[in-house]
Amino acid sequence: MATYQLNVNGQSKKVDVDPSTPLLWVLRDELKMTGTKYGCGVSACGACTVHVAGIATRSCVVPVSHIGERPIVTIEAMAQDPVGRAVQEAWVAEDVVQCGYCQSGQIMSAVALLKHTPKPTDTNIEESMGGNICRCATYVRIREAIKLAAQQLK
Repeated sequence: MATYQLNVNGQSKKVDVDPSTPLLWVLRDELKMTGTKYGCGVSACGACTVHVAGIATRSCVVPVSHIGERPIVTIEAMAQDPVGRAVQEAWVAEDVVQCGYCQSGQIMSAVALLKHTPKPTDTNIEESMGGNICRCATYVRIREAIKLAAQQLK
């Protein structure tokens, strides 16, 4: 066991965990932040996506010991972020959600895309969102929601 001081959504959080514990389980089990979902455990589906130092990161494969002082942002903080709020509003406007399980990871990836590429092309969207799987296949609505959010952020 080791003690880690994490910066999660702008707040300092202290956890005592094994250094190899994936960030996903620290967030869900230790910090009770269940918005980040477990999907596959091998970084293939994107359900566990969070931002680490502004980069969309698959939290299921990143050991907590590799985080250091880099800030972590989860879906729980998106309503307070202007880009996050725009994406969430666009998600509702485009009626993206069906079962909803993948949506926190989808939104986190979309926000990271728009922060780095404010006016994404279809190719930018497909490349950035390609690692996020949606069992309900709402990919067309996801792409349209990202475009709508980008327009709202102009």
